Amino acid sequence: MPMHSRLLLAGVSTLALAVSATAQTITEATPPGGIVLDAITLIADGRENVEATGGVVVGRDDIEALQPADVSELFSRNSAVTVSAGAGQSKRVHVFGLEQSNLAVSVDGVPQIKDSWHHSGSNVIDPAFLKRVEVEAGAATADAGFGAAAGAVRYETLGARDLLTEGRNQGGRVGLSYGSNGRGLSANLAGYGVYENMDWFAMVHVARGDDYETGDGLEIKGSESATTGGLVKLGYEFEGHRIELSYEHSRDDADRVTRMNMDQRRDGDLFPLEITRDSFTLKYTQTAPTATWDPEVVFYLNRNEYWRPNFVPGRAGGDFAFEAQTVGGVMQNRFDTGPGTVTAGLDWNYSDYRIDNYGDTDVRIHTTETMQVGAFVQGRFEFDNGIDLSTGARLDHHRYTDWNSLRKTDSGASVNGTVSYEFAPGYEVFAGASRTWLGYDIGEYGYLHARDSAVVTSPDYEPATARNYKLGLNAAQDNWTGNLTLFDTRLDGLANAYFPVLENSEEYRSRGVTLSGQYSWGSGRAGASLTKAKLSYDGDELPPAGGEVTPIGTVASLYVDQEIPQYNLTVGATVELADRLSGDYIDDNGFGDHPGYGVVNAYAAWRPAQYENVVVRLGVDNLLDKAYYERSSYGRNLVRDVYPLYAPGRTVTLGLTLDF
Repeated sequence: MPMHSRLLLAGVSTLALAVSATAQTITEATPPGGIVLDAITLIADGRENVEATGGVVVGRDDIEALQPADVSELFSRNSAVTVSAGAGQSKRVHVFGLEQSNLAVSVDGVPQIKDSWHHSGSNVIDPAFLKRVEVEAGAATADAGFGAAAGAVRYETLGARDLLTEGRNQGGRVGLSYGSNGRGLSANLAGYGVYENMDWFAMVHVARGDDYETGDGLEIKGSESATTGGLVKLGYEFEGHRIELSYEHSRDDADRVTRMNMDQRRDGDLFPLEITRDSFTLKYTQTAPTATWDPEVVFYLNRNEYWRPNFVPGRAGGDFAFEAQTVGGVMQNRFDTGPGTVTAGLDWNYSDYRIDNYGDTDVRIHTTETMQVGAFVQGRFEFDNGIDLSTGARLDHHRYTDWNSLRKTDSGASVNGTVSYEFAPGYEVFAGASRTWLGYDIGEYGYLHARDSAVVTSPDYEPATARNYKLGLNAAQDNWTGNLTLFDTRLDGLANAYFPVLENSEEYRSRGVTLSGQYSWGSGRAGASLTKAKLSYDGDELPPAGGEVTPIGTVASLYVDQEIPQYNLTVGATVELADRLSGDYIDDNGFGDHPGYGVVNAYAAWRPAQYENVVVRLGVDNLLDKAYYERSSYGRNLVRDVYPLYAPGRTVTLGLTLDF
């Protein structure tokens, strides 16, 4: 990053924290009759800036309406997020074409382990457990966590108080659905309640199905749903304190293709594959915080396992097992400063990675570990003159030890700033920038499954960095809102693919524009979003080869929801669109053109008048039975005879939800 940009960001952070101490005095000095603009609260509470700066929020109402079976359906109404096709565990989530391992991903505030292998997906949680998702694209805040290269993804799960109805202290929910085209049976059961100082929530979810068919009748081998998950939360409050213990588990166990993100030669060979994820969390907060004491302390343990036995006998990298485990914590306090808040704290984590290839090379087991300790401060301020500001900084120390016991350590600083100005009632402009120090990027450690003793870390290996810039316009008038965001993200020094030396890659870049808008009329709403991004590596456009960065071209989504009160009915539809990708950057790399597509999904939800605790839902995905593969999927490789994983054809699902 140029020196003047670093000084600008650092200056903005210092100025904002200093101004917060005197802003209240300035506000009180505003002369009577002076012009005070109503704020859109771009930065308020540190969350409204997500959508207002080109990010994505999938709220509880959206999740209830969509009833997503996977992350493709979860983000189907947001063009900024694209998801590749195939079985649930093969889906990779990309934001502006950058895979979510380049973002700080958390579940209920707990950082998640990066993806293990480029042929597996990035789905970190079962959508059945979700209450809300925020995708902060670009300049992430300092308290978003370590390694927020291109933003942050925050998954928030359900709890007892989210489902309890007024006047009740306990309850339950059961959900059943059955779908055609391999969707099969899905069932979840939840129980929750509050008793004196305690609250609890427990939920299990199971999905079983068959291989689905594409719109042109091709059966996708190894695409069956085979997931099992559970979520438990226990809370206890005493004398203004709250302690919460939670545990989340997910498992996918089925026969899959050798590389889950592609259809290799369409040979249909399947092999056992089991993927599990476990997360333990202990959290402390206060139920009656003060202006100077609003703490949060979190300790966590995450464990991911990837197990593939009985592959091709004698083939290097055939049978293998991956394991990753992280233990860490976050301690922070939020201070009320009058015109806003300042959050300051410490975070740390230790991660170890183990790859066992069952002896197919001269080194059977590769182990790697990392250690990070960081301090951060983030201020969020709203001023009566129409200016809102979010700015902060963090300092991190990182240690990396590779499979040959080579140890490297370094420290670095990150700064961010986003400012908005409401120049007319309901209209504001904003600009944001960040420079993020990422430490030593280990990449997708599963690449080591087929490597021997010749693989080493370069002695010149350095920490990676990221730069983000944003510029845009927001509008909000009565029952409509709109956003235009120009973005530019640059990732420098990420890990290569260990062929055969781990060294820094050249610069990855995503730049483009995203637009969104919504209109509401009381009983319904309609909205649209469009994202156009250009992805490059070292200045050259990237082919559709999947992985951490992949081209998306121009993608769009349209949606509508309408309540019909006289029938206790809600209906809605989503249209997903993508243009065709073609050019020398695709042809010269051995790929075929990426076809465009237009897909329609529709649903109807009925709540019987005499049974308000019952919802019956009928959903039809890919209504027109199109044969297509989702953008950010691996493309058609003509040289290696690799096909993309096509999405399901028309799928009809009937579901029932009962609260009791």
